[in-house]
Amino acid sequence: MDTTYLVTGAAGHLGGTVVRKLLERGERVRAILLPGEKHVPEGISDVIYADVRDSASLEPAFAHTDDERLIVIHTAGIVSIATKYDQRIFDVNVNGTRNIVDLCLAHKVAKFIHVSSVHAIAEKAGGEEVGESMHFDPLDVVGLYAKTKAEATAIVLAAVSRGLPAVVVHPSGITGPYDYGSGHMTTLVIDYYKGRLTSGMLGGYDFVDVRDVVDGILAACSSQGRIGECYILSNRYYSLREILLMLHKITGKRKITRFLPLWFVRLTAPLAELYYKILRQKPLYTTYSIYTVSSNAHFTHAKASSELGYAPRDMYDSLRDTVTWLQEQGRL
Repeated sequence: MDTTYLVTGAAGHLGGTVVRKLLERGERVRAILLPGEKHVPEGISDVIYADVRDSASLEPAFAHTDDERLIVIHTAGIVSIATKYDQRIFDVNVNGTRNIVDLCLAHKVAKFIHVSSVHAIAEKAGGEEVGESMHFDPLDVVGLYAKTKAEATAIVLAAVSRGLPAVVVHPSGITGPYDYGSGHMTTLVIDYYKGRLTSGMLGGYDFVDVRDVVDGILAACSSQGRIGECYILSNRYYSLREILLMLHKITGKRKITRFLPLWFVRLTAPLAELYYKILRQKPLYTTYSIYTVSSNAHFTHAKASSELGYAPRDMYDSLRDTVTWLQEQGRL
């Protein structure tokens, strides 16, 4: 029986890398892109222009014959570190996921991989290891992005009892090459390389290479990924000081030696958000991003490693490849 992989958010960093990997494997891929999307993944021929907020526009993407397995990988979503409420984030992350779930049930897909986030998991006390959970409540997490991912994950898991063959994956902070947009880690690399960063801040997070997340997702598509289960696709905790030191060693650019305490950047975050808004750029420093790098980010991917064969690479290799790719794209 032939298999078609349907990828939502196929123009994004993660979705585009999923498409790239599937095409390299010789798989049949159908990509969902927003109408007017400028970046179409290279090599893709089966493209559906639709919006996850509009169920009717998505319907043609789910067409398949009785002798064809349709595996849906739902990467579409808005990652945000903004402080203010944005209805669009809720509509895409929550209502969009609900639309995809309903269509998966109606068209009896073979498997559904929902890309959630570690942000959807309730934070534990500092230093305590954070593993998978089966309970997701927006009230348990901080920030609009986290709340929307928690609510969307709850919708997916509730649908399992209605026959949805779903597996949930929770990536940590994604970095790595192939980001044609302006993801937060990509922006950090570019700003550092171009000398826009004169100082860093204390704190850190669990950062993971997009290619490793893709490997985890594709393993979850197979029989290794158990229906109704969640898998954390993380790496390890890296301080921002470590990240910037690695970038210094990779690029030879000026070493950042001044690191601001979190209490100070918390005070100046509203000004930073206003500054970047004037520049029409995504801010790196917001009240929420400062909360994130000071939160407990000690996630464990032991379950994914055991059941999916998941093995993330060292962050130095990821940052080196990111710099090389950005140079090849003429963005540095």
